[in-house]
Amino acid sequence: MEQDRGVTKEKKVSFGQRWSEARPTKTLVFWSWVASVVLTMIIGFAWGGWVTGSTARKIATESAEELVVNRLTPMCIVQFKQDPAKDQKLKDLKATDSWKRSDFVAQQGWATMPGEEKPDQKVADACAKLLIVMNQ
Repeated sequence: MEQDRGVTKEKKVSFGQRWSEARPTKTLVFWSWVASVVLTMIIGFAWGGWVTGSTARKIATESAEELVVNRLTPMCIVQFKQDPAKDQKLKDLKATDSWKRSDFVAQQGWATMPGEEKPDQKVADACAKLLIVMNQ
């Protein structure tokens, strides 16, 4: 502050000067850190692609199951092609309701992989879809 003939004038203080003179309290620093951590987590999970461990395991399991089905479906098609009555069974498959086709494929034994006791339902579903698409 300056005084000129009894009139008090306030000198403008720049932001940089105010910043250098600021002395934050420990409480202010603590809550600033907490806010920074929370903001970082919100941004990371919402837009950064972060996931929890359980979500990562779920995604990995689903991906692995999908890959196994993709590898076993061609074996189902090979077993279909080796069936002597494949032409009639394909007509029956096409005539079957779409939601029953995987059961039809499973009953024929095409989705039962070598060494397995029972058919894989996911393989049967993928196989039925592929057979319909291949033979249109």
